Amino acid sequence: MIRRTFLSLSVAAAAQTRRPPRILLRSSWQSVNIGDIGHTPGALSLLYKYIPDADITLWPGKLGHGSRELLLKSYPGLKIVEGTVTAEGQPNNPALAQVWKETDLYLSGSGSGFPASNHALAFQKATGKPLGVFGVSSDPISGIGENRDAEGGTLKSLRERSLRLPPTHLSADLRYVIDRSAFFFCRDTITRDYLKAQGVKTPILEFGPDAQLGMHLRDDATGYAWLKSKGLEDNKFICVIPRLRYTPYYKVNNVPRVPTDDIRDAINNRTVEQDHAKLREMMISYIKATGNKVMVCAEMTYQVELGKEVLLDALPNEFKKNVVWRDTYWLPDEAASIYSKAQAVISVECHSPLIALKAGTPTFYVRQPSDTCKGQMYRDFGADDWFFEVDETSGAQLWSRLQSIVNDPRQARAKVARIMATVEARQKRMVEVVRAAYT
Repeated sequence: MIRRTFLSLSVAAAAQTRRPPRILLRSSWQSVNIGDIGHTPGALSLLYKYIPDADITLWPGKLGHGSRELLLKSYPGLKIVEGTVTAEGQPNNPALAQVWKETDLYLSGSGSGFPASNHALAFQKATGKPLGVFGVSSDPISGIGENRDAEGGTLKSLRERSLRLPPTHLSADLRYVIDRSAFFFCRDTITRDYLKAQGVKTPILEFGPDAQLGMHLRDDATGYAWLKSKGLEDNKFICVIPRLRYTPYYKVNNVPRVPTDDIRDAINNRTVEQDHAKLREMMISYIKATGNKVMVCAEMTYQVELGKEVLLDALPNEFKKNVVWRDTYWLPDEAASIYSKAQAVISVECHSPLIALKAGTPTFYVRQPSDTCKGQMYRDFGADDWFFEVDETSGAQLWSRLQSIVNDPRQARAKVARIMATVEARQKRMVEVVRAAYT
């Protein structure tokens, strides 16, 4: 009965030809990572660019660390609804129920593993309205659990292993919701090809870049003032972002440890030095060759202290004077402003390079084998030369590639422009599909 009511409302809404389209954006999964914060303004910027009259309601996961204020300041017309789904698959409060009734399309934002897929499933079953997915990864190999590989693997290995899985590997709930999605954009082609091999029935299954690449927000006033206070000059510094192979969420969120944290910690402890020694070698070579500075900064909250420990404190003393440690967490708009003034951004995290590309800055993604298949997106949109598997890369190789950027910055910036042209063509396609889904 509830489903028939929702469908009747949808038909009535469609008859109101001049009413702005109503989109429910499920996004903002967490705020301890500027990439997860940036997914939402990235999606909003793209939607408002191509569908300027869209009436968008955000259904967030977590809006901490100033992310709520950033969104409301940047998008004055944005509505926000809170809540979850009951065991019976219904909204748990009247405000969310009203949004379900009124919306024309449920749009699930970028993330790993189709975040909140159970909520998309509940929405589809309750309303019968169209839903779509706006750039996610689904890695069936990496991770901790039954039939998962905690060590992960290279992208080549993940692709090969994912395609060897039986066609019944995908869970029944995920298959149900993907089959009934109006469209499903995968932010990497490993995910796309895995889902194709699983025989999902969504009519549109395509590569669609991570929504972070759509974020246009900047905080030049704050960012440039910070650079000036630290003596960092335009195009005379690089940014370097560290990462553990597994995020220690029990520390990040101050929650009790679980048994699988022993596995994560053991992998982190075994690999943290070997991974970051390569970055330090690159930093030293850069400082020796240019006399310029290195800014050590974070994508996630825990990486503020990690950067000091593994990138600054572990350096020989003679090079420390050339390193500026960002000792606070930040928001993606300030990060974009600062990255825009850097010679390059080198990151072991996946989203800081996306922010850098949007800001026009050359960037490297140094991928760890445990960091899912999402890094394939760099190869998919043409950044192959700036993508590195950490276990197959040396510090000398990183410096050699960085040196080419230092020696010919104009060519490097032209490469960024070509990459973004590819990205923007796909983004336009993504929003065209969104529009078609509710009309």
